[in-house]
Amino acid sequence: MIRSWRGLVLVGVLTMILGLLVTFPARVAFQWFMPTALTVSGIQGTVWAGNASEASVSGIYCQDILWRMNPLRLFAGEVSYNVSAKPVRGFVESDVSLGFGGVLSLSNLSAALPLDLIAGASGVRDLQGNASLTFERVAIVNGLPTAADGTLQVANLIIPIISRDSLGGYKADFFTQNNGIAASIEDTDGVVDLAGSFLLRADRTYEFTGQVIAKPETPQALRQQLVNLPPMNSPGQKEIRLEGVF
Repeated sequence: MIRSWRGLVLVGVLTMILGLLVTFPARVAFQWFMPTALTVSGIQGTVWAGNASEASVSGIYCQDILWRMNPLRLFAGEVSYNVSAKPVRGFVESDVSLGFGGVLSLSNLSAALPLDLIAGASGVRDLQGNASLTFERVAIVNGLPTAADGTLQVANLIIPIISRDSLGGYKADFFTQNNGIAASIEDTDGVVDLAGSFLLRADRTYEFTGQVIAKPETPQALRQQLVNLPPMNSPGQKEIRLEGVF
């Protein structure tokens, strides 16, 4: 039993705040807080749970977006939602959290999507293929990934600046290290035998080193490109090295 008017006022205030949270229109929240680069239409529901018919950002388009808040994460200092969406083909599902320090975190990420969906954002023109992702977590600070643990698989990869023909399938296993995000990369059914490693450092520099060797099914045009790469110790094995800034 509440014995004072102060207790009654406190209960009333808490009830009002909870009511506002549960019923606050998602459409208004998007107008107030979402960046201008993100376009969302057909918004229904509340900030607690709702949906939108379509959304796009940086040329990436999705539809049938659903969200539901994970309220217990508020006690950990995060605003967290379970989010799902459908790109042109495939699906995306993840728990998305924003910490009060500005850290964007994705956990239990599962997705299947065409690579042409992200061709513009990746800067690789006419990129094609089908990607599947399974990540335990991804953390992003100021637009830079700072943690990533999971697997990316690509099938029927086409990178026109390398070859107009399919390069086959490849897999990358990502894991977080003290000096950045690392990945081991290998072909699964690629037209070349590839084994390599990737490292993205905290200073935004990245490095990829790999060893590649032609297979019987390697297209002749691609074989000719391999000739220009530095040789390795084994006969026919060539070295690939890429460096830059993210």
